[in-house]
Amino acid sequence: AAPVQVQLVVPMTVVFSPGSVPGDLPRPLPFRDVQEMEISVNLRASVTSRYEMRYRSTTGQEEAALAAATAREADAALHPLQDTTLGSLTMYVVPETSSLLPQGINVYVGKHRSALVRAAGSLAALQARLREVTQLMSFTASSMAAALSDRVPNGQLSPDARRNLKSSLGYEITFSLLNPDPKSHTVDWDIEGAVNRYVKPVLDKLSLVANFSVDSQILYYAVLGVTPRYDKESSSFLLSAHSLPHVINPVEARLGSSAASLYPVLNFLLYVPERSHSPLYIQDKDGAPVSTNAFHSPRWGGIMVYNVEAPASPQASLPLHVDVDMARVMEVFLAQLRLLFGLSREEVPPEFLLESPGNEGLADWELDHLLWAHTVENIATVSTTLTSLAQLLDKIGNIVIKDDVASEVYRAVASVQSAVTKLSLGHLHAAFQASKEAVTSSERAFFDPSLLHLLYFPDDQKFAIYIPLFLPMAVPILLSLAKIARETRLRRKEPTKMD
Repeated sequence: AAPVQVQLVVPMTVVFSPGSVPGDLPRPLPFRDVQEMEISVNLRASVTSRYEMRYRSTTGQEEAALAAATAREADAALHPLQDTTLGSLTMYVVPETSSLLPQGINVYVGKHRSALVRAAGSLAALQARLREVTQLMSFTASSMAAALSDRVPNGQLSPDARRNLKSSLGYEITFSLLNPDPKSHTVDWDIEGAVNRYVKPVLDKLSLVANFSVDSQILYYAVLGVTPRYDKESSSFLLSAHSLPHVINPVEARLGSSAASLYPVLNFLLYVPERSHSPLYIQDKDGAPVSTNAFHSPRWGGIMVYNVEAPASPQASLPLHVDVDMARVMEVFLAQLRLLFGLSREEVPPEFLLESPGNEGLADWELDHLLWAHTVENIATVSTTLTSLAQLLDKIGNIVIKDDVASEVYRAVASVQSAVTKLSLGHLHAAFQASKEAVTSSERAFFDPSLLHLLYFPDDQKFAIYIPLFLPMAVPILLSLAKIARETRLRRKEPTKMD
């Protein structure tokens, strides 16, 4: 495929509060500076990151906001004063002695597009700290490698890079309640209320990235593919980590949603174990119980086991009525949704404090993180699709390309060029929109019905189909032609009679 060359430009503002200006500034504030870094992905893809930094002092309003008691309050007060363009970052440098940041914490990342950074002695030390923050809040080499995973040799990728969902124009989310033992349990779950309360705010935020549809179902008599092991000590049943991959297959056959879907389907399953296997606990690789009693499968979804307390009296009438605690369940499913989108917060340095995004499910900068990665992935996908299409058209000699296919190809190329240009100007939102249009156009061209039948009927196949039909007809025709030729030859040899 054609090499992908992208320059990602991050517009940054570094704001010094009084008492935080390093002594070795090259020139008086305000001034601009540019830092470039090459992100080495591989030979077929080069990504350059360019941080366009504007250094300045705080305004009166910003100083007042930074006088708040806690970092959270300061973040909330600073938000209305910031540049809220997608992909832009604002760093507020506070003095080393500032009490805004707790002991041992040097960086506080808010829930919007800004961070509070403790001043370091020199400009170089501060820039090193800023670089760490900007990579966390925009893109890292590993997030770019994951976005370009189709172009990177398998050995060079971290296992996490394969975990994230591929960029798509839409996703379908299915919540399924599995009740394998309806004779013992009548299970009620307020899925509609829970989706509106917990899932909708997250999907509203993610609506910039893709379209989402949500549905739910209850499946009866659907069992897991593995029989759990009984543990005498805890008098409970256990599912070990190595048996988890085998749990999904039989359930998947019952889900039945992914076959008819245009988009990737994310499955979230709530499993209420049958009475004969209760309580059921999931163990991790070391044999310790998993606190959430849930596990996730990369690019597929997640399963949570929901145990029902046994009735106090053995004479209790069956089926037992179970009301599912949706807050507990949704907390687990939303954490799994973040993992599937590659928004996990595990690899954060210890001196960083990250504000929890609250009920929106993800911070503004995490949304940008997704947009950066998906834009680059879309550009790479389109370049691969168009290259494949060009190679295909070269192979099929007698192909006719209709005008509408040609115009989709031109549109895809123009949109990709526009996306690359917009990235190099630091306009993340416009670049992402252009990359989505490019994907749509390139796929329309590639899967156009007028090209499709030529793929399935190349010339050699036509010969294979038609020779058996025409050969029986051709034999008598050829024989009679030979006979005519013979007679003509004989007639020429006969001397003409003279009257």
